[in-house]
Amino acid sequence: MEEIESIINRMDPEEALAAITKVLGTLLPSLGEEVRSQFLWDLMGESRGDKVSSLVHL
Repeated sequence: MEEIESIINRMDPEEALAAITKVLGTLLPSLGEEVRSQFLWDLMGESRGDKVSSLVHL
């Protein structure tokens, strides 16, 4: 993990995001729906339950 962070930290932010997007484009389809969904919730910084409970109040 430290090696990946080191590489990303040496890159321009836009370049790093483009590289991450390309890698995720190949990685995410190979994951199951539950794992992919949990990754996206984690990326947004919210737990799945928090998002669902906030929708109930709408």
